[in-house]
Amino acid sequence: MKSYSESYKKAGVDVTAGYKAVELMKAHIAKTMTSGVLSGIGGFGGLFEIDMTGISKPVLVSGTDGVGTKLKIAFLMNKHNTVGIDCVAMCVNDIICCGAKPQFFLDYIAVGKNYPEKIADIVSGVAEGCVQSGCALIGGETAEMPGFYPVDEYDLAGFAVGVVDKDKILKPETQKAGDVLIAVKSSGVHSNGFSLVRNVFTVNEQNLKRHFSDLGTTLGDCLLTPTKIYVKAIMNLLDKVNVKSISHITGGGFYENIPRSLPKNLSAKIERNAVQVLPIFDLIARTGNIPERDMFNTFNMGVGMVVCVDKNDADKAVSAINESGEEAYILGELVESEEGVIIC
Repeated sequence: MKSYSESYKKAGVDVTAGYKAVELMKAHIAKTMTSGVLSGIGGFGGLFEIDMTGISKPVLVSGTDGVGTKLKIAFLMNKHNTVGIDCVAMCVNDIICCGAKPQFFLDYIAVGKNYPEKIADIVSGVAEGCVQSGCALIGGETAEMPGFYPVDEYDLAGFAVGVVDKDKILKPETQKAGDVLIAVKSSGVHSNGFSLVRNVFTVNEQNLKRHFSDLGTTLGDCLLTPTKIYVKAIMNLLDKVNVKSISHITGGGFYENIPRSLPKNLSAKIERNAVQVLPIFDLIARTGNIPERDMFNTFNMGVGMVVCVDKNDADKAVSAINESGEEAYILGELVESEEGVIIC
């Protein structure tokens, strides 16, 4: 590559650093290649041929998201190889709520200064997320933006596309009172609510290194635990059980996300004692003196996904999820009401 501009470099953008970053990330990207990939990294667009076997009426499902202020934790800990998993998870976990299987992913990294090794670290996490979700990383963009971001900070966002047969799109309108809600456990805070988390703990390097016995690790390592990717578990579930709806519990917690997959005349009645709250959420509530209502309206509280099935399929659904390596349990049921979510 002969492209080089001394003037651009003096302005803060080193194009050669970008080329080096691409070379360093190629090995990570190669791990995500699937049979549908028709192009390599470096072109103007990523080409992907979708396998239509068993799909008579294909519908594309897209999702986009970022990592949010969880990145501040990564900056302070100087650990950058896990936030990419979060980025992929936030996109593909949304896609599977429609019953779609993720096909490919693209990332966008904006930096104050391009440090090729750091970029490669970030992309290694993105690649791992793609491997976990069975989708290909077919492209992306790294933008060096001096004066816009501090030299040691960056932002990370992504975009994923999945496909589902039109006849197999989940149909929340088929839900009825008495249907069972199943919780699929989260790995921790995931990638939502970190503005509140950072306010509660006054996050700095010293506090992140503090070890908590009830967490079994340091605060920093607990908070930086990657978001669970549920693709394989949900795909296995969809093969075995008639699933009526799926909710991805992200920002807004139970009260915002569960109603998104419910008809207006039905509400989720959740047994409070059934919720297997993770220790990190008890610590956040206790340290910040946060009311329980606010906790359930901000965090996932240990529940990453909520699946709705007929009561006769509940046990089979729990077994299907558990055999895929995730942990599931009965959370509650649907009742006739317009409250949305009732926790009692």
